[in-house]
Amino acid sequence: MTRTYLPDAFATDKVEAMVKLLGLDPLDAEQWDFLQNESTQDLQAAPGSGKTTLIGLKLALMADAWTSPTRGVCVLSHTNTAKNEIADRVGLLAAGRSLLRYPHFIGTIQSFVHTFLALPAVRAKRVEVRSVDDAAFETAALRLLQRPEYSTLRSYVEHQHEGTSIVTGATFTYRDGELVVTGAAGDPRFGPQSPSGKQLDHLKRTLARRGIFRFQDMYAIAQEYLARHPGIAAAVTTRFPFVLLDETQDTSATQHELLDLVFASSSTVVQRVGDTNQGIYSDAASVGGSASLFPLPGAPELPVSRRFGPQIAAVASRLAVRRPQHVRGAGPDGQVAVLLFDETTVSDVVPTFERMAAVTVPEDVLVRRPPRVLGARQNPKTSPVYPQSISCYLPGYTPTSRQTAHRTLIGAARAASARWRTAPDSHEAATELWNAVRASVSSTTGDGLPALSRVERSMATTGGKVRILLRELLLNADGFDAASWEEATEQLAVQLKLLTGCQLRQSEMEFTTAVAAGTVLGPAPAAVAAVPAARAVPGTIQSAKGETHAATLILECLGKTGRKFDVTEALRMIAEGSDPLRELKSVQAAVQLVFVGATRPTHLLVLAAHRDRSKKYADAMAGAGWDIRDLTKH
Repeated sequence: MTRTYLPDAFATDKVEAMVKLLGLDPLDAEQWDFLQNESTQDLQAAPGSGKTTLIGLKLALMADAWTSPTRGVCVLSHTNTAKNEIADRVGLLAAGRSLLRYPHFIGTIQSFVHTFLALPAVRAKRVEVRSVDDAAFETAALRLLQRPEYSTLRSYVEHQHEGTSIVTGATFTYRDGELVVTGAAGDPRFGPQSPSGKQLDHLKRTLARRGIFRFQDMYAIAQEYLARHPGIAAAVTTRFPFVLLDETQDTSATQHELLDLVFASSSTVVQRVGDTNQGIYSDAASVGGSASLFPLPGAPELPVSRRFGPQIAAVASRLAVRRPQHVRGAGPDGQVAVLLFDETTVSDVVPTFERMAAVTVPEDVLVRRPPRVLGARQNPKTSPVYPQSISCYLPGYTPTSRQTAHRTLIGAARAASARWRTAPDSHEAATELWNAVRASVSSTTGDGLPALSRVERSMATTGGKVRILLRELLLNADGFDAASWEEATEQLAVQLKLLTGCQLRQSEMEFTTAVAAGTVLGPAPAAVAAVPAARAVPGTIQSAKGETHAATLILECLGKTGRKFDVTEALRMIAEGSDPLRELKSVQAAVQLVFVGATRPTHLLVLAAHRDRSKKYADAMAGAGWDIRDLTKH
């Protein structure tokens, strides 16, 4: 087979020249090994080990040496955020920018499946795709359910607890050579040949003929397409002789299965990178078959984290519940602390952390990376035990309104505008707003909008017109009324459609007078108001995955089973030196989330736990240099 890139692409002198050009730190032995390996392999990368930088470097070198005009590199990731980060990195160099166009592909697994498998399959049936979006499907399904021909199904779901989810979650599954209709979590209670089953099947297929699909549908459609047209997989593997899969630990069982159908038996080189200890999504660990298990036995590791130093690295090493891993910290010298509280002092946890961050972290670092407050849950459930969620610590924290402020464009525009006013030439403000816009669109391919740096600047182009509208939002966000906001967002929606085909979701265009995101916490308690502090940003651990913080506070929350508290279990495992692999599955799941949160900070990691449950474990760590603070004694 004809080689698609020059044989000296990863020669030592070329690598060193590219490292110098990009201003990167010298590579260690493990990084050199991955970079120069040109065969199928897995790479287990510790948090902060420079995985994304290394991927960007490898792709830049490959792009610089690429010779084929019709065959390309395929780079896949689990999320648009990770995909955009890779695209932004390769776009820094002229050679790297070639990977952003044909014959190469950089996108999410979802967009890959849409582009090369599912959408061609749907179009082959002469169906025009109107939307691939769970929310849009839900709206259309509930509207269709009101028609007389679905009366039996409608009566059934109305008498079931949360029965409408049977309809709104109706999903195609490829089974026994056919597309069958199931629920989002499996088969409905009624059989497929029952009156309700037949009506659900008819409703789902009616929406499919109208071009309205759920995200999960596309995987089943792609499987059917591959089964009925064996030549499709061969065509895809011919197009892509090299595949790089990022964030592999979060790839679902369905995604693994589909990628295996395409690439596993081909000559395509597949290199998979990730950290199995950060695989927090529900079915990522349930993948079966040796071809899909990640990482494969004997896979090399990147054990050195440049994000944090030895103290935080030691915590990370003890909390690696899916695969034993000794993380070596080569970043800033950091501090690990525990805040012990009770019901009367729980409100002091976050203010104390904020003051600690202001004292511990250099001011310029805090400005770049504000401290974060993370928890596994936003709202308490019905259990009487305490505390259960973020809102138990922050009475002024309102998850719904805060999410809305971030989710609706007007909230993001106000927040970005506030930054713009303090620094009128602030590129960060424009980028902040554009990233909010990127999160506010839907696309039939799932590929989304490009980074702001890749949007054209000429006013004669669509990109230039989008930039003008962004500037208008930054300048006028606080002065918009409902009518002017509607006009501005309608203009933006038109230009975004012209730019990439993305649709600005209607819910994002709603006008609200809510305060900007970031102000939901209210004033600091009077007892600490006089103490300088860095205001922290609250959120879920899941939402912070992949981020880097100056300081991170992990709030103890109740686990999913309602019996265990995550931070207490993490402290117990560290203090007792227990084997994470021998813990209960429920404990492993809870501690795995703590691991993700605990590996975000560069300078300060603080764990908050109830005094009655955790004091003995916290005290045991004082000898390891931890800062143990009992808020009940102050």
